[in-house]
Amino acid sequence: MSNLSLKRKPYLVAVVVAAVLALGLAGFRFTRSAGETTNDAYVDADFSLVAPRVAGQIVSVGVEDNQLVRKGQLLAQIDDRDYHAAFLAAQADVAMAQAAVGNAAASLVEQQATIDQAGANLAALRANYAFAHADAERYADLAQHGAGSVQNAQQSRARVDASRADVTRGEASLTAAKQRVAVLQSTREHAEAALERARAALETARLNLGWTRITAPIDGMVGRRSVRVGAWVGAGTPLLAVVPLQRAYVVANFQETQLTDVRPGQRSEVKVDTLPGVVLRGKVDSVAPATGVTFAAIAPDNATGNFTKVVQRIPVKIVLDPGQPSLERLRVGMSVEASITTDDVHGNAGEAVAAR
Repeated sequence: MSNLSLKRKPYLVAVVVAAVLALGLAGFRFTRSAGETTNDAYVDADFSLVAPRVAGQIVSVGVEDNQLVRKGQLLAQIDDRDYHAAFLAAQADVAMAQAAVGNAAASLVEQQATIDQAGANLAALRANYAFAHADAERYADLAQHGAGSVQNAQQSRARVDASRADVTRGEASLTAAKQRVAVLQSTREHAEAALERARAALETARLNLGWTRITAPIDGMVGRRSVRVGAWVGAGTPLLAVVPLQRAYVVANFQETQLTDVRPGQRSEVKVDTLPGVVLRGKVDSVAPATGVTFAAIAPDNATGNFTKVVQRIPVKIVLDPGQPSLERLRVGMSVEASITTDDVHGNAGEAVAAR
């Protein structure tokens, strides 16, 4: 009996070892399929560099380093006296241009009255000419029959010639008055164009005056502040940065072999080195279109020299769920450990896209 037990013992040991190996392999596969983890990850945020749109001297600074600010809050003030004077001058130019347009319109109305007067005068001259012509024919007929003097006939003919000349002058005056309308209309159009230009200059002056107030473009925390009272700044000179910590996200650089089952929308957990014991929750927003070295300033050239295969890393953007108390303690550049749950290999891409 003892000999039989001794013979069976190696088989029992082999079975136990095989079972342990099978369970270990199953556990490894389960762990591997359940998620992916990397500590090559850090906190990032789409911060805004604040720069003035006009040049000038800084007369006041309304924020300190690392101060929380709200969108629209005054950050710094540029001396606005020159811009205010330019604004007042632009207002005066608009008033002058409006007066010029009014004068041009009044001249057109006045010219229409001149045309009406010239037309009435021409009508009277034509009536005088018709009367003189009829009178001359009557005197000529009387002189022909000996009932009138030749002198009267000659005088009536002279009046006809004078009346014809008056009609010609009247017609010329009416034509000139009508032609002047085109000149006055052109003058009015020029005045209206000048008014639009003056209004555009006024709007530019108004914008420049408003841009002397440098305000926060978003909610966030002030960082990299270089602006100081008395400094001269040019348009486009970065003065400070506003970092939206509540909208911070994580960039996790996973090895390419870890991304087989990673999809947008999958849940993620983030552990921050600075906050031991704190777990932040989020989800995969997107996977970068290229590896990290692809966008490097000096990309590797594998076509030259001896090739050594290196597993590449691809950035994955993880957005954090809003409303978590520890979000306000995050700072851009903090090191984190990011884990992605890959049970759902399909993820929720539609939700991730909508969240963007």
